[in-house]
Amino acid sequence: MSSALDRVASWPAEHRAAGWVRRDGHSAVTGEEDHEFALASVTKLLSATAVLVAVEEEVIALDEPAGPPDSTVRLLLAHASGLPFDGASPIAAPGRRRIYGNTAFEILGDLVAERSGVAFADYLEEAVCVPLGMLATFVHGSPAFSGRSTLRDLLRFAHALLLPGTVMAAETLAEATTPQLPELAGVLPGFGRQSPNPWGLGFELHGDKSPHWMPAEASPRAFGHFGQSGTFLWVDPDAGTACVVLTDARFGDWALEAWPPFGSAVLADAAR
Repeated sequence: MSSALDRVASWPAEHRAAGWVRRDGHSAVTGEEDHEFALASVTKLLSATAVLVAVEEEVIALDEPAGPPDSTVRLLLAHASGLPFDGASPIAAPGRRRIYGNTAFEILGDLVAERSGVAFADYLEEAVCVPLGMLATFVHGSPAFSGRSTLRDLLRFAHALLLPGTVMAAETLAEATTPQLPELAGVLPGFGRQSPNPWGLGFELHGDKSPHWMPAEASPRAFGHFGQSGTFLWVDPDAGTACVVLTDARFGDWALEAWPPFGSAVLADAAR
């Protein structure tokens, strides 16, 4: 077992699973690989991918109007539509602030469902889960936070994100992981105000943020998401490594302290 993964046993969770995978497919895991965990906001990575597949299939368009007046699908994905964390009333003009939230993803889910004639959960299953063999992954409820999955499935997803063209076209993945309105500042939940606070199309970007939940050594191009249920997934395309952690210990001080050095150790292990 990797020395990095040894650390997971001491975390304050009843159930835990963690693993990393390299671009060449070499991987290491620990814990309950097939236990079903609540993903919380890691769900947004799956939902954003389904929305981007819908863009590729011309079900919707990135720059069409969606959400508040003057907002677009692109701005909703990038948390720049002006919507608050929860609620349909904007608190800023579109394109002016990075305001992380759930409502934008619920609007996107409704839009894809309306245009496709398929419930968003079913669209996501066919667009993301079936092609990758993620048979234990479900998003029944909010596209922002209701996902459930296993380490085995999410490592498949993370590995696909290391291989452009697998789950979405290489050009789509490149745009999704390019900063959208890169100058925007905003609050990263749990880590305070970041200026700038770069975000892609549903994918949070590491950039030069500090403090941060990803390892300090991660490339500025690293991307991913963490969830309040004690979960995270990050992908470092420059290191060619992705990491997934799933627990049932709610995000808190333990995660602030444990996750960044754990990620640093993962990068070191995967580089060996």
